[in-house]
Amino acid sequence: EGRSGVQTHMTNTRITDPEIMERRYPVLLRAFGLRPGSGGAGKHRGGDGVVREIEFLRPTTISLLTERRAFQPFGLAGGESGARGLNLLIRRSGGLTQNIGGKNTVHAEAGDRVRILSPGGGGFGA
Repeated sequence: EGRSGVQTHMTNTRITDPEIMERRYPVLLRAFGLRPGSGGAGKHRGGDGVVREIEFLRPTTISLLTERRAFQPFGLAGGESGARGLNLLIRRSGGLTQNIGGKNTVHAEAGDRVRILSPGGGGFGA
């Protein structure tokens, strides 16, 4: 089975501890956990991605540089693809939720949230 909640074959990536992030930046981490079912099916199932939801405590600019939002992580040897990633901006006023794509810079107001759903891994084997 694939590993869940990790990035592989990447350099210069890190997930900051929630306590450090909340202490250094004007944010609250509202959710952080595995994204069940996002790994592709196969003899060896792909690992599940993660979900992070961050609330901004003051106006800020968000920049995202993410992958596998348009194309699913592929499976191998008959395994199925993992789920695509998704980045959502949830506006406090009006409750509007919009897909902000994989590579974008947007402005957020206090109370707005960004929900980042990382892709699942592709499965291996039929």
